[in-house]
Amino acid sequence: MSKKMLVAYFSASGVTAKAAKKLSEAVGADLYEIKPEIPYSSADLDWTNKKSRSSVEMNDPAFRPAISGKMEGMEQYDVVFVGFPIWWYVAPTIINTFLESYDFSGKTVVPFATSGGSGMGKTNERLAPSCPGATLLKGKMMNGSQSGEELKAWVKGL
Repeated sequence: MSKKMLVAYFSASGVTAKAAKKLSEAVGADLYEIKPEIPYSSADLDWTNKKSRSSVEMNDPAFRPAISGKMEGMEQYDVVFVGFPIWWYVAPTIINTFLESYDFSGKTVVPFATSGGSGMGKTNERLAPSCPGATLLKGKMMNGSQSGEELKAWVKGL
């Protein structure tokens, strides 16, 4: 029996969206975009401005931005890949909002991220409390261009 897979992603600038589409096509997973109720403007994403929306949100680990819409049929998936840009060495808090919106007990959650330069940092330790009962795997940075074959091999090895 093959596992049913979902690639859910949040993309602020389109980079993570490309990586998510590539992953979903390579491994035959469904695709779902995590959209913020209030989209982020480029000013919101200005990490050099301490008062920008993303800076304010990321300075409060308890902050949970609202998501527009809900993924129907989440219970059918065995493996959920969760993609996002790395912000301040962790996943944006909207990823916590997403994980806390569903029951991931018994599911495998696999983070993947894009970044201009930083690694996964403390991503998993910040995400783990948001998906109790799930198996949270280490995840992968998806900068640059992984081939479909490389992605298939990675997923096969999970």
